[in-house]
Amino acid sequence: MRPVRVRQAVLASVAAHAVGAAPNECCGLLLGRADEIDESWPARSLQESPNRFLVRPRDHFDALRVARATGRTVRGAYHSHPRGPAHPSRTDAAELGDAGLLQMIVSLRDGTPRVQLFEWTSGKFAAVPLVPVP
Repeated sequence: MRPVRVRQAVLASVAAHAVGAAPNECCGLLLGRADEIDESWPARSLQESPNRFLVRPRDHFDALRVARATGRTVRGAYHSHPRGPAHPSRTDAAELGDAGLLQMIVSLRDGTPRVQLFEWTSGKFAAVPLVPVP
């Protein structure tokens, strides 16, 4: 699995969103080019819950519009696990398995945000090396 460069500002923004949404899950989209994520796009969830989320369609469309207008793509999505690990759950595997899209998961279980990146491949999530960049 090729490493993905993620701007430190993206990691900080996603972690802050997760902390601010707790005890519920947060969600959003990840914008960038090729093997780099350079912007997080916070989304509102239509389902406020500590173990579920549903990205508001308007937020998704807005992110797509901005990405296209700036020569980027939506590389994937992020969400938090307020009480669970930074690893895809069974629900994530059932609902988020979309080939080619990255999934960033933020765990708040130990009180400190922990971020991991995954990609759906061969019918399961595989960890993707995340390289923080300025």
